[in-house]
Amino acid sequence: MADTKIIVNCETGEVTELQLTPEEQSQREADAIAYAKAKADEEQAAAEKAEAKAAIAERLGLTDAELALLLG
Repeated sequence: MADTKIIVNCETGEVTELQLTPEEQSQREADAIAYAKAKADEEQAAAEKAEAKAAIAERLGLTDAELALLLG
């Protein structure tokens, strides 16, 4: 990522590019880490849900197509 930010004044159309402060850089890094963790947690939850559905379908003796029909 670039270590700059762009500020646009919508009234005048003036565009200014500024260097990020150390605090802004730290916040950007913290936000990126938090996003990556949230994304990984979301993907893991989706995988666990899919595994649970597959296990239930197997216990009931349903195919994937039949399960899809039931769950709509």
